[in-house]
Amino acid sequence: TIEPDSRVEQGTSIVLHLKDDAKEYLDEFTLRHLVRRYSDFLDYPIELDDPKKEPETLNEGKALWQRPASEVTPEQYEEFYKHLTHDFEAPLAWRHFHVEGTQMFSGLVFVPKVAPFDLFLPETKHGVRLYVKRVLIMEHCEELLPRWLRFVRGVVDSEDLPLNVSREILQDSKIVRIIKKQVSKQVLDALTETADTDAEKYDAIWKAFGPVLKEGLHFEPDQHDKLAPLLRYPSSAGDGLVSLAAYKERMPEGQKAIFYAIGEALDQVQNSPHLEAFRKKGFEVLFMTDPVDQFAIAGLPKYDGLDLVSVNDANLQLDGDDDKKNEARDGELAELRDYMRTHLQDRVSEVRISHRLTESPVCLVVPQGGMQPHIERLLRNTQKDMPQTKRVFELNPDHDVIQNLESLRIRDSKSEQLAEWVDVLFQQALLAEGSPVEDPAKLAAKLTSLLTDATRSAVEAASS
Repeated sequence: TIEPDSRVEQGTSIVLHLKDDAKEYLDEFTLRHLVRRYSDFLDYPIELDDPKKEPETLNEGKALWQRPASEVTPEQYEEFYKHLTHDFEAPLAWRHFHVEGTQMFSGLVFVPKVAPFDLFLPETKHGVRLYVKRVLIMEHCEELLPRWLRFVRGVVDSEDLPLNVSREILQDSKIVRIIKKQVSKQVLDALTETADTDAEKYDAIWKAFGPVLKEGLHFEPDQHDKLAPLLRYPSSAGDGLVSLAAYKERMPEGQKAIFYAIGEALDQVQNSPHLEAFRKKGFEVLFMTDPVDQFAIAGLPKYDGLDLVSVNDANLQLDGDDDKKNEARDGELAELRDYMRTHLQDRVSEVRISHRLTESPVCLVVPQGGMQPHIERLLRNTQKDMPQTKRVFELNPDHDVIQNLESLRIRDSKSEQLAEWVDVLFQQALLAEGSPVEDPAKLAAKLTSLLTDATRSAVEAASS
């Protein structure tokens, strides 16, 4: 109904009459919380009217993201971030953006200094705050940010989405897809700018969030060009993290690929026998020790025209190798290899001559399409019936141990010692790659026996 009123002042009053089960909304603390949570950045003041005192403005009324970036100081960005996230630490990087066109929206995205404890939990909520015309619609809007950027905090304020937008509408909205693409671009631009201008700060970002960022290589191939320059790895060249660009820049003449080693821990890959030929040739090797690395690097087969090749690749061909010499060597120790293949038939798929070993007697190699052993063990924890991959057993034909085993085989191919020493070599290869041995007690007994024989021979030699 419409009727005349005696109201003197200009404006509109909306009076809410609360039911008994909604009396909590008359509580001053509840009102303050609701205003600050949902309407803190509205352009007009929201006042709490208490007859006993002057009206109090509850909302900040300052939507920082609506202001031009040139008018906002670093201190104001840091203060806003802390207000938004309740984080005590200042962010390491941020990006302030306004997008105009078929859709209009503004935003502020931040990269925190410290990773949250639940970063890798599947149930972890992520996403930026979604505002529509400065009104908070959603606290964690996952639809605006890919999961591989789940460490990012911030706000996005749309002028085009309806105020009553639901999560179901967001999932099918063309506007949201455009916003998500732009937010991802802004985050990657912020990371790229930090990497280019402050290497120390970017290294801190990478150490905190690199494993998450690498997920993008696997899940979004169209982002490879943006993500590849952001990758950082420790390497055989020394301390510190290395970019792919820096690796390529210092490649020696004759090297035609980027080499990497995947393993469970840094010290394990650093000391891997698979690196021996690379050290001899002066080829740098990148070390990848995050569980996501095997899947991530599979999504990046090339960088700037160079193949990325694993040092553990079964079909590895090293630049500068003499192919004719290698082909001739492949036929060496044929009978010893047949013996080992038969003896280890339940544990290896092939026994062959190695072109990557220069100091160690043996190593295990992942067959084409196979998983790294530590990843396979990780998956087998949840998939108990997962079959175990038989790896390739490689021999260094120049090593004294291998030469001595061949001499023993020639003298007595049915020697029990020959079988025991082949077992010990296989267990040694498992240890070198970071895998658990099959029977630790049995291996310890064999090593004790070998040490006893060796020390006895040393004593006899010293006495003669």
